[in-house]
Amino acid sequence: MQRRMLKIKKGDMVQVMSGKDRGKQARVTRIIPQNRTIVLEGLFLTKKHIRPKRQGEKGQMVDVARPIHASKVMLVCSQCAKPVRVGYTGEGKIKVRVCKKCGSAFSP
Repeated sequence: MQRRMLKIKKGDMVQVMSGKDRGKQARVTRIIPQNRTIVLEGLFLTKKHIRPKRQGEKGQMVDVARPIHASKVMLVCSQCAKPVRVGYTGEGKIKVRVCKKCGSAFSP
């Protein structure tokens, strides 16, 4: 199976470009590279019904963050504070993500 690389990493701040939460910014909590999807903190929440585990316990509804395709978000540069495209600099195994607008490096 071919290894899929995403330019978005866990902990990055991103802005949603399309969908019901368009224009909102959130932090990435999880990445699923096989599907090229990411899970955002506090966005794209859906209700999940939980069955009661024991007798006498009540069932409940819980908000769960669902994955969104990585193409629907853009990284937010810490220097520009705007959604930007990402490039890479460096040779060999050392690659650094760089903002295409201002040229500053993204911190790991």
